[in-house]
Amino acid sequence: MDNFQNHLLIAMPGLDDPMFKRSVTYICEHNAEGAMGIVINHPMPVKVTELLSQLQIEHDIESKAAKAHVCAGGPVQSDRGFVLHTPKDGYTSSMRLNNDLMVTTSRDILEKLTTEEAPDKFILALGYAGWSAGQLEKEMAENSWLMIPADNNIIFELSHAEKWQGAAHAMGIEVWQLSPEAGHA
Repeated sequence: MDNFQNHLLIAMPGLDDPMFKRSVTYICEHNAEGAMGIVINHPMPVKVTELLSQLQIEHDIESKAAKAHVCAGGPVQSDRGFVLHTPKDGYTSSMRLNNDLMVTTSRDILEKLTTEEAPDKFILALGYAGWSAGQLEKEMAENSWLMIPADNNIIFELSHAEKWQGAAHAMGIEVWQLSPEAGHA
């Protein structure tokens, strides 16, 4: 496979980096210059309502969206927000990733997250994961990751705690079957 865009990376058990241990990462972009993704299952001890309050954005503190946890999306630009969401047009800085998924980085989506104008489903993440040219391919060859096509059920329907096992299960694998050791025949 030459392009990992619109796929989920599932961290292998041997991947010990705290940012990526037991992670599931959605790959937003992958080209000859490298790759960019958002970790979708590492909740921070910060809820959306707290972040919106810090940014002085008025919001409905009782909404389900306000009570969601913000995710640690990756180690790059961890002060920048990324909203991975179901399709909803009208935001200043959005990119359609596929027919069922968009990413938006502008403040206007934050202003709508707790209103009826919000996307149906979303994950708010701070930061992203980045790989230089050839780095992700090298990590795949080193058996650091498994990969499956992106699945909105995994992204939005499973709890953060269920996503790693759920993504592996979608491949027909139970995580207890995976060895932390890489091998080559």
